[in-house]
Amino acid sequence: MVADDAPTIDQALASFLAEKQAATKPRAFRNYAEIVELLELSLNGYAYDSLDRFERRRWEQAFEAGDEEAFTKLFGPDKIPPHLGAFLGYFMIRKVIVPATLTAAAGRVTRELVEWLAAQGWIEATALADAVDRSDDAARDLPRAERLGRLLHEQAQRSRIDQDALADEDYVEDTLWIERVEPSALWFEGDIGPVPVSAAAAKLAQPGWSMYVVLRRQGGTWHVLEVGNVYP
Repeated sequence: MVADDAPTIDQALASFLAEKQAATKPRAFRNYAEIVELLELSLNGYAYDSLDRFERRRWEQAFEAGDEEAFTKLFGPDKIPPHLGAFLGYFMIRKVIVPATLTAAAGRVTRELVEWLAAQGWIEATALADAVDRSDDAARDLPRAERLGRLLHEQAQRSRIDQDALADEDYVEDTLWIERVEPSALWFEGDIGPVPVSAAAAKLAQPGWSMYVVLRRQGGTWHVLEVGNVYP
């Protein structure tokens, strides 16, 4: 059961960081501090969608009065676990540009955070289990997705295809799901493939992931010309 005297999100996160700072070397603590700061930005920018009607009205009054950080000041840490999917799967990929090491640490730090919140009695056990699953998935998948995007971008930079010489039906620019992965090729939804990739890229890719891509078909084979974000 969640404690009746639970603090606000800001207060809870400050307490979490204080404990980590006391027990962690300065270089390692920077990851905690930066990821918690990003989590606060994400909560204040996007988590209002999860509020019920009465909470939403309370938040809107504060936000419209000029407090852009109203969400984390008004609500308790029980609002953190439901937002982790959006934070790890959207905000950390699309809304910020951070070093790969910080992206890789996001899953681990958020897992430690929700486990700490549960130990304080501030989130439910069921919320903890779901949040831990999300954080573990992110710890595994975010670094892989970042590396995949980098490899495909490097491949696209080496492309020598003359775009002007190809027909419109041989051009795709969209965010597409990976439908299947072969040892040296990807297939995207809509039976778009094969798209030749390196063996290293194929080992990283997973069916069900999505990415923004620009593809051109030549001789029955699709080639990567541009790659954006990869979403696990």
